[in-house]
Amino acid sequence: MGKRVDLIGKKFNRLTVVRQTDKRDSSGNIIWLCVCDCGNMVEQRGRNLTSGHTKSCGCWHRERSSVFAKKYLRTHGLRNHRLYTIWEHMKQRCYNVNNKSYKDYGARGITVCEEWLDNFMNFYNWAMHNGYDDELTIDRIDVNGDYEPSNCRWATQEEQNNNKQSHHKLTYNGETLTLAQWAKRINISYDTLERRINKHKWSVEKALTTPVIYKKG
Repeated sequence: MGKRVDLIGKKFNRLTVVRQTDKRDSSGNIIWLCVCDCGNMVEQRGRNLTSGHTKSCGCWHRERSSVFAKKYLRTHGLRNHRLYTIWEHMKQRCYNVNNKSYKDYGARGITVCEEWLDNFMNFYNWAMHNGYDDELTIDRIDVNGDYEPSNCRWATQEEQNNNKQSHHKLTYNGETLTLAQWAKRINISYDTLERRINKHKWSVEKALTTPVIYKKG
């Protein structure tokens, strides 16, 4: 087994490593707590730091984008395209600490690859050659991996739900299915079933057999 590298105190672009956290990525590698030159704290995987894949808490990207975007958008004319919105939201989840989804993405060390980060047309061209459809959404194959061509696909909402970090399987009457698969089987929404299990802590039998009562009005 190789010697574990201590990154504490080392600086990678704008990020200085403060300490290691108790978190690990899908391969068991340490997630490090870093302080950015701008003062923000962010958690990152060691390989993202040492490879130069991540340069800051997101401020570097925002500074570049503020100047770059106005000029760039005039050239491709796709600002109103659905893919542009998907591209922007993808980056917000990974780099905007004020985004409501940041805790599930950027805070976990998930980033957008350099190929896509500052080049919408690269993302657009990949999407158009890899199954994009207006009815599909972008999905990471490995939910602990980054947004990059080798780890992304275009998927239906059911496929997305099956691949969610929080999804788990339920066994009832000897049959084991995911939450999304059970929701489809018993004809209720995924969100309703997920709330019954995770929020209200219902038993599997109660969650799967209780009819949904719709209130009038």
